[in-house]
Amino acid sequence: MSYISEHKTGFIGTIITHALVLILLLMFGFFTPLPLPEEEGILVNFGNSETGLGLEEPAPGESAPAKGQDLAIVEKQTPTPAKKVVTPVEKEALLTQDMEKTVAIETAKKEKEVKKVRDLEKEKLRKEKLEQQELERQQQAEITQQKRVEEQRLAQAAAEQRKAGEIDSRAKNAFGGNGKGAANSKSTSQGVTFGTGNQGSPNGSANVDKYGPGGGVGNGTSFSLDGRSGLSLPKPFYPGNEEGIVVVQVTVDKNGIVTKVEPGVKGSNTANTELIAAARKAALLAKFNVDNNAPAFQVGTITYRFRLD
Repeated sequence: MSYISEHKTGFIGTIITHALVLILLLMFGFFTPLPLPEEEGILVNFGNSETGLGLEEPAPGESAPAKGQDLAIVEKQTPTPAKKVVTPVEKEALLTQDMEKTVAIETAKKEKEVKKVRDLEKEKLRKEKLEQQELERQQQAEITQQKRVEEQRLAQAAAEQRKAGEIDSRAKNAFGGNGKGAANSKSTSQGVTFGTGNQGSPNGSANVDKYGPGGGVGNGTSFSLDGRSGLSLPKPFYPGNEEGIVVVQVTVDKNGIVTKVEPGVKGSNTANTELIAAARKAALLAKFNVDNNAPAFQVGTITYRFRLD
C-alpha cells in the first residue's frame, strides 16, 4: 500500500479544515467595519487663559485674560459698517439727476427719430422731383416728335396738292386749254436755254417740251414751292457736253434758306453725274422769301434744264 493511500483520510481532513478557515477569514477578517470608529480624546475646560482658580465657569463677557499673560485664542470680529441714512434732499437730488438723464436720453432718441423721418421725406421729395423732370422731358420729346411728324405731314400734303394741281393743269391744257400756265403757278421762268423769260410761242401750249424758235430766252430753271417766291436762283455751271433735265428736291426753312437738297428725283431724265452735281450745287445757293407763317421745313422742287447750243 502506498503512502498516499495510507494517509488519504488525513489529507482530505486537512484540506477541508484549511478551506473552512479561509472562508471564515474572507467573511470576517479582511473587511474594515464602516463607518470607522471616532477618535477618542481628552476633554479640556473652556477658557481663554492658561491660569485660573475656582470651580464655577465665569459668566460670558466677565472673564478676561490675566495681566501679563498671552491669549490662547483671540477671536477677531469684523465691524459691521453703519447704514448710510439718505436725507430727503439728497434723495430728491438723486431722483432729479436720474430724471434729467432719462429726459436727455429720450430727447436724443426723439431727435434721432425726427431726423430719420426728415431724411426719408427729403429723399422721397428728391425722387419725386427726378421722376417729374423725367416725365416732363419725355412729354417735351413727345411734343417735339409730334410737331415734326405734323410738319412732315403738312409738307407732304402740300407737295401732293401741288402735284395734283400740276396734273390737273396739264390735263386741262391737253384737252382744249388756252395754252397758258395755271393761275396758281409759282414758276417765274421756263425754257431750255439760259436767261430769263418764258421760252416758247404765244400761240403754243403750256407744259410742252418742244420750244422751237420761240421768243423767250428762259434760263431753264423753274421751281415749285407752295406760297413762296424765289429771291435768287443761281444759274448752274453747265458742262456743255450733254443735255437733260435734273429735278432737285429742296427743303426750305422760314427764312427762305435751303437746308437740304436731293438731286435726281422724279421728273429727271438724265443720270449724268456732272449735270446732277451742277444742279445740286446751284440748288444749295438758292434763296426764297421769308415767311413766318410757313412750315418750319417746307419741301419743294427746283428744275434745271440743260440744253446743248
